[in-house]
Amino acid sequence: MKLRTLTTSALVVASIVFSAGIAAAQTTGTNGSYIGAGIAAGATSGGQRNDDAQFGGNVQGRYAVPNAPVSLRGAVLFGGDTTSLMPIVTYDAPIAKNTNVYLGGGYSFLTNEGHNTPLGNRNAPVVTLGVESEVSKNIIAYGDAKWGIDAYKNSDADAVSFQAGLGYRF
Repeated sequence: MKLRTLTTSALVVASIVFSAGIAAAQTTGTNGSYIGAGIAAGATSGGQRNDDAQFGGNVQGRYAVPNAPVSLRGAVLFGGDTTSLMPIVTYDAPIAKNTNVYLGGGYSFLTNEGHNTPLGNRNAPVVTLGVESEVSKNIIAYGDAKWGIDAYKNSDADAVSFQAGLGYRF
């Protein structure tokens, strides 16, 4: 069941990214690096005691690799009883002027495994899908979903969280 869900999700995400790549031939997205902050909302529970969905905040950053459609990203999700630190690599596809969609993967490291964050309560691989847009000079609005695979202790449940925020482009 989990393999079928992973396969279906991968196909849906791939179709979105490849569709964005076709649109990219006619548009220029944003290629700047930024750091930002905002909210984070956990949307899942592991079904065990002390692993319910959490609301909190995020600090996220992007380093745009020059002349490449990839970025190095970092995310910190806090709220609940601990903090999740995530290094992430993404493929970025422009979809409109100053706007990108991105898809990538990384790993979530908890500062205190077993305690809640918006993205589960244990270290886990992470897949992210999001959008970012320069809304005014040097101001980036971003939003994404993060999927923590097998991100709860004593459960085979996955975790999902949604983030949104504003960043300063440098």
